[in-house]
Amino acid sequence: MEGLTLAGPLLAVLAGLALVDSTSIGTLGLPVFMLAQPRIRVSAVLTYLGAIALFYWVLGVALHAGAGGALRILEDAGSPRAVDWVQLVLGVGLFLASFLFDGPIGRWRRERRERSGRVPVMQRWKDRLVGPDASAGTAVATAVGAGLVEAASMLPYLAAIGILTANGVGVITGAVVLAAYCVVMVAPALVLLGLRVGAARMVEPALGRINDWFARRSGDLLAWTLGIVGFLLAADAFGRLQ
Repeated sequence: MEGLTLAGPLLAVLAGLALVDSTSIGTLGLPVFMLAQPRIRVSAVLTYLGAIALFYWVLGVALHAGAGGALRILEDAGSPRAVDWVQLVLGVGLFLASFLFDGPIGRWRRERRERSGRVPVMQRWKDRLVGPDASAGTAVATAVGAGLVEAASMLPYLAAIGILTANGVGVITGAVVLAAYCVVMVAPALVLLGLRVGAARMVEPALGRINDWFARRSGDLLAWTLGIVGFLLAADAFGRLQ
């Protein structure tokens, strides 16, 4: 069974990528905002998390199927190692780019946000999630919208799909692994939801601080994401090349 190849270091890398993904605006920033409100609606939070996890999973299965076909074409052309070298170079490149985004590029992005008079996308999503017209449909629409906006920068998820493809994991096993990935991805938000319901007084101050941090420093997550994803991609490719 092909799933037996998914063991040890590979599973650790995938779990690490899922945990990095769990700290994005869509998977943690917006749920924390919902949980930091004086009154929360558990059903709305669960609907939102379920919708964004399902969106990620469907997109991931489709991308994995397409990537597997591309890999088979390369192997038929006699270039199976080319994928490993491309992944290694990409990983090193992302790791080095993280220092730029944490430095001059990061400062430029922050200054540009401050000069802009437009309402940030995240603020518009927040208003929809807890506004007077908020509903289950609104939660689903916001989750899909967040997923679409983040699709262009979901580096951890794309890296996980690339690693599955490069390691020869088939579509069916890949779909199961990606489902587990999405569960891990929303697990921190689910844990916070449980704490908010069961120990509200104890966690409300912490949720408020996390929410404030996301409001101030969410842009800095990109640098950390680039660095971690780059390192994991390079390590996985280097291991296969050895």
